[in-house]
Amino acid sequence: MLLTAANASLDSYTYIARGGVFANVQTGNVIFFGLNMSQGKLHDALDHAWPILAFLVGIAVASYLKSGRVHRYLTHPLRWAMLLQAIVLAAIGFVPATVPHNFVTVPISFVTAIQIGLFRNVGDLSYFPAATTGNMMRMVEFGYDRFVNKTEASRGVFTTYAVLILCFATGVLIGALATRAWCVHAIWLSAGFLAITLALIIFDERRKSNSV
Repeated sequence: MLLTAANASLDSYTYIARGGVFANVQTGNVIFFGLNMSQGKLHDALDHAWPILAFLVGIAVASYLKSGRVHRYLTHPLRWAMLLQAIVLAAIGFVPATVPHNFVTVPISFVTAIQIGLFRNVGDLSYFPAATTGNMMRMVEFGYDRFVNKTEASRGVFTTYAVLILCFATGVLIGALATRAWCVHAIWLSAGFLAITLALIIFDERRKSNSV
């Protein structure tokens, strides 16, 4: 829930304070890229293209980390990815709005892509923490299975996706309000969400290891 809210608030932040670019939802960037290209606005189109490329590179890095090739040197890659993201976001909060937006949106897209590439499950359920279309689709499918087909096992799954969608919408709202109030410093809110999430992950893993 915290991770979903953090990623959602990031998109509000970059859209409002960093040039109308989405940090995470690359579908929006692809759409704006195409629209700007159709209008001959090459510079504006490139503002959306660089985060897309950074996102793709970040996903490739996450795939490499998941391959197991670095486990001898880097244990718990998800922890390090989330820590890196929290540090980058905290640092960006000190970057003034006068700095070209690409210097902010590109690193955000890169570190967020690594986190997304490493964390795409809630238990046995797949989900996407930086967008909501897929989660909406799954919520409706499992809701149909629960309320029409009367499959009791789908109740919890339906609730999980519904909560994640609510968290995403809440994160967008909180991010927009915080950005309008604190401008570039509002990104510290997302950094805080990530730090808390990381602490909870470490605590949960240690609790499980101690109970064995």
